[in-house]
Amino acid sequence: MLLLCVSVVAASALAAPAPETTGERQGTVQAWPDAPNVVLVVSDSFDGRLTFYPGSQVVTLPFINFMKAHGTSFMNAYTNSPICCPSRAAMWSGLFTHLTESWNNFKGLDPNYTTWMDIMEKHGYRTQKFGKLDYTAGHHSISNRVEAWTRDVAFLLRQEGRPMVNLIPKKTKVRVMEEDWKNTDRAVNWLRKGAVNYTQPFVLYLGLNLPHPYPSPSSGENFGSSTFHTSLYWLKKVSFDDIKVPTWLPLSEMHPIDYYSSYTKNCTGKFTEKEIKNIRAFYYAMCAETDAMLGEIILALRQLDLLEKTIVIYTSDHGELAMEHRQFYKMSMYEASAHVPLLIMGPGIKANVQLSDVVSLVDIYPTMLDIAGIPLPQNLSGYSLLPLSEVSKNEHKFKTLHPPWILSEFHGCNVNASTYMLRTNQWKYIAYSDGVSVLPQLFDVSSDPDELTNIATEFPEITYSLDQKLRSIINYPKVSASVHQYNKEQFIKWKQSIGQNYSNVIANLRWHQDWLKEPRKYESAIDQWLKTSTNPKKI
Repeated sequence: MLLLCVSVVAASALAAPAPETTGERQGTVQAWPDAPNVVLVVSDSFDGRLTFYPGSQVVTLPFINFMKAHGTSFMNAYTNSPICCPSRAAMWSGLFTHLTESWNNFKGLDPNYTTWMDIMEKHGYRTQKFGKLDYTAGHHSISNRVEAWTRDVAFLLRQEGRPMVNLIPKKTKVRVMEEDWKNTDRAVNWLRKGAVNYTQPFVLYLGLNLPHPYPSPSSGENFGSSTFHTSLYWLKKVSFDDIKVPTWLPLSEMHPIDYYSSYTKNCTGKFTEKEIKNIRAFYYAMCAETDAMLGEIILALRQLDLLEKTIVIYTSDHGELAMEHRQFYKMSMYEASAHVPLLIMGPGIKANVQLSDVVSLVDIYPTMLDIAGIPLPQNLSGYSLLPLSEVSKNEHKFKTLHPPWILSEFHGCNVNASTYMLRTNQWKYIAYSDGVSVLPQLFDVSSDPDELTNIATEFPEITYSLDQKLRSIINYPKVSASVHQYNKEQFIKWKQSIGQNYSNVIANLRWHQDWLKEPRKYESAIDQWLKTSTNPKKI
């Protein structure tokens, strides 16, 4: 029995304007007669560890808890690239990042790429999308692109504003992230005025910006997003006493890649314990607001008698460091950044089950098709999660089960080397660049959940074995070289396109505060980089 005593929260959705229907599409091939509806809610920057103990004790997340009780929770779900566009490209294509060459937030899928939603539409599903998609190429600021292209240049520049908090001191202010709430309202109204009347199954996608930090205009013309912003209403959902202040290694002991990331994210300065706890508290409050929007969808399905006919999936593109490892944002393989929530509930899905299997976002594509009864393409990087989460059916015994590892990779800004993570049940192995110029990292996540002790040199046999496994999945030195070549070519094209204005433009990007102190020095560093070969520098 569905116990949703907070259904009054959804009443506000009834007064919202009618949704735009330009994104709605209808297929021509009849779907399976018993195919369920599917709703996929994808947030941004949600730390997956908050969906299970002890993270769940810090903030009240009633609708995530509802999905846990009535569905299957994947306790070890990971992004395939801890940054928005490449991660979402993997989710919508079912392919690893190096296969789609979604190297950074500017380079994603082609707009005409065939996604799982396109295939479901062709098989008779009514389809609709609302909110943040961000899986196609050509978006994000000039600064974001240039920072990614020039990460191999021998300079160190702060690219973000110092992380900070901003409070709306109103106990009644519920709708802080207005854009997300508007898209949630549109999705609810589409369910009420359209989907409830369909004779065909439907698939609905809702993309949320929260709990991604908000823009910080003070950090430059093309400002970054370093402000954790919420209201007193949501902050009261956070148990301040339960917030853990993360342990930081001394700057001199940080892995060189981590130091570069911390510096470019403006996090190498002094932070008080109060500042750190506030940043984390505000982030958790933003997660609570995200949970409420997920709840609006669940409540609408319940009130329309659609919940028992609909499979609901909740996940996120990546996590948020929230000052762990002396960083905020993502772009890291540490748990806070790479670990994502993944919960599934609905007809045929096991209830109140927590699975420890390692899975990742490329598994969304085959799972969506499997739910619809559509044969899976053979070239996918992901695997259907139904054999793990669905109530036992004979047909699943012939399906390929998920391998005991996942791959994540990162090639964008704030990290000055291509990064590759192989995650197994016990181990997290992180390789960089060509596998030689940068020392790898190895963590025993079971005994070192905070990932403070790199044991790669202590256990060379395990390190070697995991590196060989990683190389059997991806030729990462070759991929790194391709990214180096791509970055240089793209920067040269951009530099030529703006001609004589190059110096003025580059001096006023997000790194302007540092750049303008010694502009000739940094221009010379770029000139030197452009003259060198594409082989990665030693870090």
